[in-house]
Amino acid sequence: MASPMVLGRELCSLARILTGISHLGPRRALGAFPGHKKCNITRSRLPLTPIGTSFHTATVFSSKPSSITVTEEPDTLFQRVSVLVKGHDRAVLDSYEFFTTMAAKELGIAIGKVFEPPKEMERLTLLKSIHIFKKHRAQYEMRTHYRCIELTHITGSTLRVYLEYIQRNLPEGVAMEVTKTAMENIPDHIREPMWSNHPTDDKPSQ
Repeated sequence: MASPMVLGRELCSLARILTGISHLGPRRALGAFPGHKKCNITRSRLPLTPIGTSFHTATVFSSKPSSITVTEEPDTLFQRVSVLVKGHDRAVLDSYEFFTTMAAKELGIAIGKVFEPPKEMERLTLLKSIHIFKKHRAQYEMRTHYRCIELTHITGSTLRVYLEYIQRNLPEGVAMEVTKTAMENIPDHIREPMWSNHPTDDKPSQ
């Protein structure tokens, strides 16, 4: 008999709660129970801006000095610069020769002549059989091809830029050798003969 009485009490309390909610309304009913907390939701509308128009600017102060230095010293003048490249593939050298000459023309560098030095051949003869068949041999050959490009009357600053550009695009298996012939002024101590400043003795030597 105890269980029906407990069930009846619970039904009565539930009916009272429901009647109180209906009289208070939905907003006041939430604050009537201590277990519930009020949630205040604040909505703000931000101005809509496209993604591409947002900019971030920052000022960076560098303590390192600039790498460009201006000096009053005259630039070095080279009368002739010889660029010699060598490799084992002739087609690669032909393509690189076209590239270097085109780069020199774009920079306004005077090209003296472009020629092909004679190739070098190294041959190695080995016996296929170590102990017998003396005439049965195998021969191996290695060929080295060359291309030479001569530049005339070029300044040192232009030469540095040109060499850095062509060396960065140097193909694999190709070596480069640069020979420079600079033009320099005659030193002051040999411009005039030394004996012109000293008086000569007319006395005959004894």
